[in-house]
Amino acid sequence: MDPVDELMRRGGVAPVRALRAAGVSAHALRRSKERREISTVRQGWVALPEADPKVVGAVAHGVVLSCVTAAARQGLWVPEKPALHVVARPNAARIQVPAHVVVHWSKPVVVRPPDATVDELLNALALVAQCQPFETALVVWESAMNKGLVDRERLRGLDLPPPARGVLERARPFADSGLETIVIHRLRWLGLRMLPQAWCIDRRVDLLIGDRLVIQIDGATHAGEQRTKDIAHDAQLMIRGYRVLRFSYEQVMQRWPEVQSVIMEAVAQGAHLP
Repeated sequence: MDPVDELMRRGGVAPVRALRAAGVSAHALRRSKERREISTVRQGWVALPEADPKVVGAVAHGVVLSCVTAAARQGLWVPEKPALHVVARPNAARIQVPAHVVVHWSKPVVVRPPDATVDELLNALALVAQCQPFETALVVWESAMNKGLVDRERLRGLDLPPPARGVLERARPFADSGLETIVIHRLRWLGLRMLPQAWCIDRRVDLLIGDRLVIQIDGATHAGEQRTKDIAHDAQLMIRGYRVLRFSYEQVMQRWPEVQSVIMEAVAQGAHLP
């Protein structure tokens, strides 16, 4: 069996014993190393030249990618440019990693396979709840729920640490983006009914407060044909009695007091009432 093909099947990085168990001969491994088709990452591990450098670096230091780093690899919403987060194995000796790398030392929720390079999503979510601010953790968890990667019943059956239990009790799968989760979380103190992805006039809106106050949140790349359609839908909502407030990514993330002030004034005017 060709070691390059087997490594490609395994994501570009793998322990030698796993390759040997799959039928790769010691001779084939040696020849591939001589031809520089593969290289040794650390004792007992090899990788392809084009393998993900984050995974290679984790293997080289004897750790596993986890927390927000593993969540991002699943396509979940995470903070902008987060540090690299890894988890050390319970029996690991002292870990030497670059200063910008965050190392977690905690028992996994789900048993971690010895050959793992990227943590199971359930383990990563548990670490996110312990590591990140509550709002950020809530966004990541709701993103996972919205994508159908996890569900509340499955999570409730696990032995989660207390911070993860707290996030689970608040998380819902309905928000379609991290921005929606953030807005709902920050407005929850108002005590009003808030429906994410509510159906209004033939289309979904990002958030409906009460009966008539629509909050639309534009992502960082909101432009072009999609923006034109959204503006047209805003007009249809308004001529039917809805109040529509549209905010940008930058407003929500960088100028939240202004956003909150506008929404509070709309509520004070009764814009949410039938």
